[in-house]
Amino acid sequence: MIKDILADAKERMDKSLHSLDAAFNKIRTGRAHPNILDSVMVDYYGAETPIQQVANITVEDARTLSITPWEKNMLSPVEKAIMTADLGLNPSNNGDVIRVPMPALTEETRKEYTKQAKQEAENARIALRNIRRDANQHLKDLLKEKEISEDEEHRAEQEIQKLTDKHIEIVEEKYEAKETDLLSI
Repeated sequence: MIKDILADAKERMDKSLHSLDAAFNKIRTGRAHPNILDSVMVDYYGAETPIQQVANITVEDARTLSITPWEKNMLSPVEKAIMTADLGLNPSNNGDVIRVPMPALTEETRKEYTKQAKQEAENARIALRNIRRDANQHLKDLLKEKEISEDEEHRAEQEIQKLTDKHIEIVEEKYEAKETDLLSI
């Protein structure tokens, strides 16, 4: 039972880290990276489809993404989807390929994106603490039902705390890396 609780907590904490990665990918830096477009959904014959499923996205140079739709008639819907995705990007279409230049970040926008990254990191830390609280509550319930001893509960709580500390440390490392990436010119 204790192993199940620990395994569940670890799995949920890992999912929180993946969620943080996804949130950080949406915060753009001055460099071109295909992950910036992960949240873009294209109207593909009436169905909202992720852009990666209708086009090939490559990095042309440090500041430009090149998007080649699988079908020529998808050029306009892909371009429209990028514009309406509220990413601050302005794609241009030459009839075959859509190019998306990454605007240079001003000092003000860098600081704003850093604040946004800090908030995402804090949300991840809160999620990790909530998972810890849930796991500890499950242990207390087991203790109350006399399915485990106080010593077992105490050892399991220590394991959960170690797991939480390790994941929070990873969140800190990811945030520092993102902050460095945002503030480097």
